[in-house]
Amino acid sequence: MKGFISKTMTLALACGGLALAGGCESYRSIVDPCYPERYEYQARREVVGAIAPQVLNGHVLDQTVWNYQFELGSDRLTPGGMEHLGFLARRRPAPDPNVYVQTAQDVTYDPKAPDRFAEARANLDNRRVQAVQNYLMAQTAGRHLTFDVTVHDPNEVGLGAVPVGVAVGKMYLGYQGNLPTTAGAGASNVSGGGGATGGGGGGAPAGGGR
Repeated sequence: MKGFISKTMTLALACGGLALAGGCESYRSIVDPCYPERYEYQARREVVGAIAPQVLNGHVLDQTVWNYQFELGSDRLTPGGMEHLGFLARRRPAPDPNVYVQTAQDVTYDPKAPDRFAEARANLDNRRVQAVQNYLMAQTAGRHLTFDVTVHDPNEVGLGAVPVGVAVGKMYLGYQGNLPTTAGAGASNVSGGGGATGGGGGGAPAGGGR
């Protein structure tokens, strides 16, 4: 038994000496000292990397001025188009200087003169870009902002009005709660006032007894 104890103590002292000599390097070479943070970071980057293109595409579409925000075949902004540009110009914490204009799809096509169609569309695109530039500069006058307006050709995105109307209606109908009514508050005040009156009435006979 004494021999076993002495051997155990010798082995423990030897391991302790190796630990002191090697320090943390021996420990780091055996295990990952950054677990689980290293793998959580990697997983988070993979998720963000997959979502980032979708977020960027949505932002570009949000920054787009569409054909229906101009008068048909014209570079004149509709009230809805001006409202949309005003929203983009007031975005917080700072407006995105990259604004996009949908290429004109409301130009009449003549199959006998396809070159004129391309020329007319390019001309209308340029005039609409200038109209957007002019309105943004007027909207942000004095703020020293510069906008870069680019023409692109995205598909229009959206949802049907009927299902969206049903979903929004159900969302509003889903709110429930109880608020104090005026009648209840008045009743409480009346009962409290009655108690005060009763107290005053009780004091009157005492004074009369004197």
